[in-house]
Amino acid sequence: MILLEIQNRIVEDTLNLKFNNALAGNKPDLVDVSIADFDGVQYHISNPDQDRTKLRVSISLKFYKELQEHGADDLIKREYVAAQKDRVTVIFSTQFKEEDDVVIGKEFVECRRHQQQAPQVLFSYKEPPLELQRTDARTGDRIGYVTFVLFPRHIAPESMDNTINLIHTLRNYLHYHIKCSKAFIHSHMRAKTADLLKILNRARPEQVKDKKTISLVSRI
Repeated sequence: MILLEIQNRIVEDTLNLKFNNALAGNKPDLVDVSIADFDGVQYHISNPDQDRTKLRVSISLKFYKELQEHGADDLIKREYVAAQKDRVTVIFSTQFKEEDDVVIGKEFVECRRHQQQAPQVLFSYKEPPLELQRTDARTGDRIGYVTFVLFPRHIAPESMDNTINLIHTLRNYLHYHIKCSKAFIHSHMRAKTADLLKILNRARPEQVKDKKTISLVSRI
């Protein structure tokens, strides 16, 4: 599995260039950069009120009002964080389109066996975890909850940024690999089917063609 980038590369490079230019004591330039991203998302980097000493990064979602009409604000709240003295528990809820997709969610539980430094991961299906028993968390078929238990070593100053970056991209990471896994399986199925068809074609017996004889009759 691969880790998805958490940032837009052009936005990051543009900001780093401007910050490094300012640290070097160079005169700042006017900035007016528009960047297109996935799903129709657009970024705009500019100077507010033409003030070259300030940078503003804005994001535009043309379809966000439509998402709000379908309950997008409530969906955003489906991430639950419970802070305790010795740990931080982060719970994600997600809806699987197919029952087979649940297998990918269960794989997070197995990762800890191979990576001892990884956070504790719990997966619950159809029912919310104990931390959400007294809430209005959704239940039912194809509803799953992924729980991460973060310990002090995961939120230490030297590792906190990386932990936050990985945690908040969890849902995209999960569904991305579900799609990739399906594409991988389908490609292998098509390749295997093509091989089997070749074997069947080679095993097909050749048709025996009737040989016609020509007789020559000579007249005297």
